[in-house]
Amino acid sequence: MRRIFALLAPLTIATPAWAQQVDTQLWTQANGSAPIAKDVKITLEGIARWSDRVGGLFHTELGGLVSWKTSDTVEVAIGYRHTTAHNDSGIEPNEERLRQHVIVKLGGGFATRLRFEERFHSDGGEVGFRLRPQLRYNHKLGKGFELYATHESFLNFNTTDWGQRGGYERIRHTLGVTVPITEHIKSDIGYLNQYRFGRDGAEDQIDHAVSVTVNLDL
Repeated sequence: MRRIFALLAPLTIATPAWAQQVDTQLWTQANGSAPIAKDVKITLEGIARWSDRVGGLFHTELGGLVSWKTSDTVEVAIGYRHTTAHNDSGIEPNEERLRQHVIVKLGGGFATRLRFEERFHSDGGEVGFRLRPQLRYNHKLGKGFELYATHESFLNFNTTDWGQRGGYERIRHTLGVTVPITEHIKSDIGYLNQYRFGRDGAEDQIDHAVSVTVNLDL
């Protein structure tokens, strides 16, 4: 993983210089989408992430979305994800997420997604509410190839008994290329930079990750 990250180092996006913890990671994701009615589709998702600091697999997610295309430029969706954290001592408590989002195509290659999440944790009884606004830019290169860049912020609305802390939690940037594989399969391959703000005396953390996503769209 370190060798792959070294190849992508020139793509590094500037982040605050006071980061205390640094981790290199590999993020993988597979998505499959299929229509179930006019302007309605279902998407199934699987995510696995590996960390050098943890020494292997540290995070998995399984879930899905049902989305409705309400116009040529607007899509709304509702979904669910089951997330699990992993460490050297085994599997940690699970988290269940309900998700709702709106995607709006802004023109000129830009699109925005506003996602709202309700987080239910097996280690506590309180619900965490989180907003995740994202801005994405795609630039067509021809023959199905595209360059893309994204910015995403994580805003926690409340503090919970299981660990969510209210406020601005993290910033996430990606920069990469979309590669066509077949008529219905594409892959997003790129560099992801994530900055987590420390809370309650904890150090800030910066994550450098190679991100690989495979999308099947039927």
